[in-house]
Amino acid sequence: MGRRTVMAGHVHTAANAVPPLDDTELGGLLDNGLAGIHPGIDLIRDGLRLLALDRHTTDKTQTLIATLAGASDGTNTVSAIGLLIARLADPDTNPALRTLPLDQQKNAQIAGQAACFALTDPDLHQTASETSAAIDGC
Repeated sequence: MGRRTVMAGHVHTAANAVPPLDDTELGGLLDNGLAGIHPGIDLIRDGLRLLALDRHTTDKTQTLIATLAGASDGTNTVSAIGLLIARLADPDTNPALRTLPLDQQKNAQIAGQAACFALTDPDLHQTASETSAAIDGC
């Protein structure tokens, strides 16, 4: 991909190309940290990689940021992950947990509910919401 240079506080690439993920924290996480866990996680990795490397309009960028984490009404992927964690941690919705002792099942369910509460908290989404608004000029 294009070579990056810094000029007057801006990053430029040849032909205004989207920079690669090579040697970035996000690239490392997608390539190594999340690899081989489950096909669903692989799909998420592929989606995140596509979002990172695709060319977006300003409007689409704003919408993506809100959808990823900034929609305080809960319509964002971080909230969806929180709800999924609660589902996976609940023996009523995850039969794999039914083999655990009852107290361990209950502890897992409570921890999953706490994770869901934290990940769906509107305050968590505030900075991403402000990022989206900043793109809009608000």
